[in-house]
Amino acid sequence: MEDETPNKPFIIAIDGFSSCGKSTLAKQIAKELDYIFVDTGAMYRATALFFIRSEVNLNDVSQINEALEAMTISFKNIDGNNVTFLNGENVESEIRSLEISGMVSEVAAIPAVRRKMVALQRNMTDADGVVMDGRDIGTVVFPDADVKFFVTADPLIRAQRRYNEMVAKEEHPDIQEIISNLAHRDHIDSTRDDSPLRQAEDAILLDNTTLTKDEQFELALSFIRQKMDVIP
Repeated sequence: MEDETPNKPFIIAIDGFSSCGKSTLAKQIAKELDYIFVDTGAMYRATALFFIRSEVNLNDVSQINEALEAMTISFKNIDGNNVTFLNGENVESEIRSLEISGMVSEVAAIPAVRRKMVALQRNMTDADGVVMDGRDIGTVVFPDADVKFFVTADPLIRAQRRYNEMVAKEEHPDIQEIISNLAHRDHIDSTRDDSPLRQAEDAILLDNTTLTKDEQFELALSFIRQKMDVIP
């Protein structure tokens, strides 16, 4: 009798600070390897947006649980882009606002939110391979991931990159507000009680302060190829 057990997907976990280019790297890798890309940061951002719309008191556990039950998050590929849907609505642009950026780390620190998101993320592996980026992918969501990266960069470089992204979208950001926002998020992400941001012991450190997007991609891909024992 043939073994019908499905092959275990090859999982690549990418963790790191906000605005470090994690999602960009994850998308590049997923495209190169034809793997599924899961933007976990977008999931927390969508949750923050839903909480704002529903006027959820972040100190009220019953309100939080009720909101989580009423919320669905999904992704669709539209013209080659990973688009986030909240209860069937395209919210990709709205969840990238500074208002959401200022709130998302606080929402992500709520234990009930993390439990729901982790459960959803663990169910998004029905494929040959998955690339997932976030804060606790290699430490909590998939501690046995095949390859783990921890991405970092100088805070001022991160702020400038975020500023440039917003200007490219014809927004009018304040660089000092961005610097403050990133510092605030770093503090919350690194000190929260539930699944704080930290580098897994077996994660490969990628400091991209002086690297271009393509240089970082090629470096990461070389590590992945070694793990897969594949010659490019």
